[in-house]
Amino acid sequence: MSVVDSPATRRPRDPGGPQQNRVPGHAAPRRRKRNSGLVPWLLALPALLFIAGLLGYPLIRMLVLSFQNMRLRELISGRTPPWVGFDQYTRVLSDGVFWGVVGRTVAFTVVSVLISVVCGLGIALLMRRVSHGVRLFMIIAMMFVWALPQLVAAQIFRWMTDSDFGVVNYLIDLLPGVNYQNHSWFVNPWQGWSVITTLVVWAGIPFLAITLNAGLTQVPKELLEAATVDGATPWQSLRNIILPILKPLLMIVTTLSVIWNFGLFTQAWVLRDGHPEPQFQTLATYSYTQAFGQARYSLGSAIAVITVLLMFGVMVFYIRQMFRIGEVD
Repeated sequence: MSVVDSPATRRPRDPGGPQQNRVPGHAAPRRRKRNSGLVPWLLALPALLFIAGLLGYPLIRMLVLSFQNMRLRELISGRTPPWVGFDQYTRVLSDGVFWGVVGRTVAFTVVSVLISVVCGLGIALLMRRVSHGVRLFMIIAMMFVWALPQLVAAQIFRWMTDSDFGVVNYLIDLLPGVNYQNHSWFVNPWQGWSVITTLVVWAGIPFLAITLNAGLTQVPKELLEAATVDGATPWQSLRNIILPILKPLLMIVTTLSVIWNFGLFTQAWVLRDGHPEPQFQTLATYSYTQAFGQARYSLGSAIAVITVLLMFGVMVFYIRQMFRIGEVD
């Protein structure tokens, strides 16, 4: 046995040294991972409590009213309406007109959100290629559009598409061989919904474009340059680099657009002068018409409750995505 390897010269192994240092190193990440799931909920708790306090009573009152039969005489006299159980829901769910309104609302939501997201992404990509001054001008212009109240924007579109004095008919009528004088855009449901969809898309693009433009700043330029050097086309770079990085943000803005467009009310209501025809009814306008236009308050409440339930799944998905992004960050 050499002197170097002799027991006397060997340093005693410290049982608490490396193992002590290793055990806390493994335990700490587990503790952080276990507690990290509570952090988003704790941060969101004040906002959730505020929203619950602000919207809780109206939602509960609407839910209770949907199980009653509130009529005009109960509203005037202040007496408690009689309880009818699920009669209002049975009446709504067995009505073919209601399901037609649901299908129309869903179809409008899908089309308008798809067009809005595609156009918003296209404008955001364009903003990354223009000069700083042009980009700043585009942001300011879109901020003005975004800040415009829905009621004012809908009234402007109503004037623009007016059958007698609308500027849209005037400009189209200037085309050779086209006669759009005194043309009404809402006689044909397809043309009417094209006007409503254009208004909603026009008002929704600023939020999408500005948000996605901010997300594009997080795409590393080195990846795009390396892809270009390797011979990748712009479409390949978009599909394989930009879209995967923007996927969480795209899911959030798309979900928000679905929630906003599904509750369409102001645009359809104003463009039809407060009396939307059956072919232009959405769930929001249909509920309002039944409740206040025909004094069927409980029936309108039942329709509103069903609308909230239909949107609830989308809202839960949106909240889950927000929390997942928070955990990744």
